[in-house]
Amino acid sequence: MKTILLTGKNGQVGHELVTALAPLGRVVATGRDQLDLARPDSIVSCVRDVRPDIIVNAAGYTSVDGAELDPDAAWQANAVGPGILAEQAKAGGSLLLHFSTDYVYDGTKGAPYDEDDPPNPVNAYGRSKLEGERNIAASGCRHLTFRTSWLYADRGVNFLLTILRLAQQKPELHIVADQIGSPTWARELAGVTARILQSQQLKPDALGTYHLSAGSHVSRFEFAQAIVATARMACGAERGWANIKPTTTANYPRPAARPLNAATSKDKIGNRLGIAMPHWEEQLKACMRSMGEQGLLQLKQG
Repeated sequence: MKTILLTGKNGQVGHELVTALAPLGRVVATGRDQLDLARPDSIVSCVRDVRPDIIVNAAGYTSVDGAELDPDAAWQANAVGPGILAEQAKAGGSLLLHFSTDYVYDGTKGAPYDEDDPPNPVNAYGRSKLEGERNIAASGCRHLTFRTSWLYADRGVNFLLTILRLAQQKPELHIVADQIGSPTWARELAGVTARILQSQQLKPDALGTYHLSAGSHVSRFEFAQAIVATARMACGAERGWANIKPTTTANYPRPAARPLNAATSKDKIGNRLGIAMPHWEEQLKACMRSMGEQGLLQLKQG
């Protein structure tokens, strides 16, 4: 039976991975109290104690604006910590699976990015994640790096939950229409990750960096429209929801710049590993169904 060390068990993806990885072996799921990417000693001691066959790193500093305001904290968790984790994976012969981001790109390409396009992050978060990728590669450990996109879940802080909350509090929401990406449900990402690890096709030439996110891409504005439309149907209530209006990134300043085009090609992972995630709209509907079944989709009264 394989031993899997999972970091970030309380995050959006980590929470889903606890369940998704269970059929693969013994899962040792850790939070920051056990393995903190900002504390190198906790990384070393935890990996040496667990002696995992596989390390799945779902931890990290995920606040894009927060990283701009505190770049040192983001750098430690997203760049330095993963490098140390990779060194320990190399020393113990573990496979390291690491989650990165489409924000390693600058968003100026007029088509979806592929893995051979040169990264050029426009914010501190993207720079820290890119350095983490590079530190992992430089360690020489066996690794899979998945660049994912616009993650959401029924927990934590994310675009889906923010829109659901604000759409019931305000008569009108202005959402940027010039940022493009692939909204990805954390549960679907966790399930696909488990299937990849279960596969017997992870030969040396299958390792490396891949884009792994929902099929197709959409603007933030269109995604918000779809969220509200799906919620209306799920709640059986046409009234009580905000009207969604388009705006531009220039009219919505944030501490951290965002790449306007974060669309990525998933051809590489499809061709090499036979993986194709469902369309973003299909994932959204599945997530909302799940939220409805849990009683998490309720129209507030008054």
